[in-house]
Amino acid sequence: MHNEAFVLALADALGDVVVTDADRLASYRTDRAMFCDAGTPCAVVLARETAHVAEAVRVAAAHGVPVVAQGARSGLSGAANAVDGCLVIALERMNRVLEIDTDERLVVTQPGVLNADLSRAVAEQGLFYPPDPSSWEFCTIGGNLATNSGGLCCVKYGVTTDYVLALEVVLASGEVLRTGRRTVKGVAGYDVTRLFVGSEGTLGIITEATLRLRPAAHRPRTLAATFGSVHEAAEGIAAITRSAVVPNLLELMDATSLRAVDAMLHLGFDPAVGALVLAQSDAAGAAGEEEISAIAAQLRDAGAYDVVLAADDAEAALLLTARREVLTAFEAMGTTMVDDVCVPRNRIADLVDGVEEIAAKREVVIGVVGHAGDGNFHPSVIFDADDPEEAERAHAAFDDIMVLGLALGGTITGEHGVGVLKRDLLAREIGPVGMSVQRALKEALDPHGLLNPGKVL
Repeated sequence: MHNEAFVLALADALGDVVVTDADRLASYRTDRAMFCDAGTPCAVVLARETAHVAEAVRVAAAHGVPVVAQGARSGLSGAANAVDGCLVIALERMNRVLEIDTDERLVVTQPGVLNADLSRAVAEQGLFYPPDPSSWEFCTIGGNLATNSGGLCCVKYGVTTDYVLALEVVLASGEVLRTGRRTVKGVAGYDVTRLFVGSEGTLGIITEATLRLRPAAHRPRTLAATFGSVHEAAEGIAAITRSAVVPNLLELMDATSLRAVDAMLHLGFDPAVGALVLAQSDAAGAAGEEEISAIAAQLRDAGAYDVVLAADDAEAALLLTARREVLTAFEAMGTTMVDDVCVPRNRIADLVDGVEEIAAKREVVIGVVGHAGDGNFHPSVIFDADDPEEAERAHAAFDDIMVLGLALGGTITGEHGVGVLKRDLLAREIGPVGMSVQRALKEALDPHGLLNPGKVL
């Protein structure tokens, strides 16, 4: 067989970093997305350095074998799913922080480093890496780069691409490209660095990243506000985003998400609570006190019946744990499809109302949670995967939410990426000219279509 010759050539080139055991191959088939096609790889390379990745890609290119790069496989769009007969290059063992430069406020890291581990490493040096997906304890920097992940602090600090200075990328030919620079400013040539961020492994495989850091943030003040309905909470959020105050965190959880988290963590939320808003200000000194007070006042004016400032760091951490663990809590209720839609912030209430209507129409449970400060929400459809009819209604509800987001002037993804799950919706969002440009870029960098085929486009 064609793949047998390839596997022999791969093993000859790379030795014991090549895996061909059938049971182990099966574990590299999928990420965490639902309803996405997946195949079985013919081999997995457990890369420990850039040279492993480059040689693996060269051998695959010579044999015409497709290549799928994977990190922690924590994604939610199917972007890391294997295709039949492909080579998977697993980057999770490239997990070293290579350099922290405190003078230039940058870090050089391999892609397999977990987001939370990187954040803690730079914090020990008095620095701060803001992008913090809710999955930060188990998602990798490489995956964050591949999907241009966001996080809880995006409202103030931006998303992953805002912190990327330079990349090392293995191209479809196996050549190694270095993009970007270490300087604060630099505009030489096309901005190729940002082209690779968010490309989901379809244009190249990121093997090293130089990331911008910020000085350590001040200890944040955290508050929780409870509302009788999600609509009231959305109105309070809109009032905050219209104001001059820019919180470093502004999150929303609906009643379904609160009940799910409460069942898992036993936080003691009143069953009558219809929504929870979490907000933080990390401004220094008196400015922080003024900001958190202004946020509290705006939420009370919108109808919050209880606004509580966290008494200490432990209570604040518990509130954030409730937000970060909501997906795990949903999974305890059944199978989940986690949507990712971003709308203009003045349309949040319309999005929430629309999702409620979709849940009623499709007769499924949908929990709404998200980064309210930037309009990026994750409505999660919860259903019984063993019931084909209910699974079909769940899938239809997912699509309905995407269409609703576009109708409200939004986008089909704010941070999870397109992958397999949303590739049919991409054309609807960007139009024929946009698709033509995207395909031209893919053709230029991967003329044989071997890198992560069937994803995004």
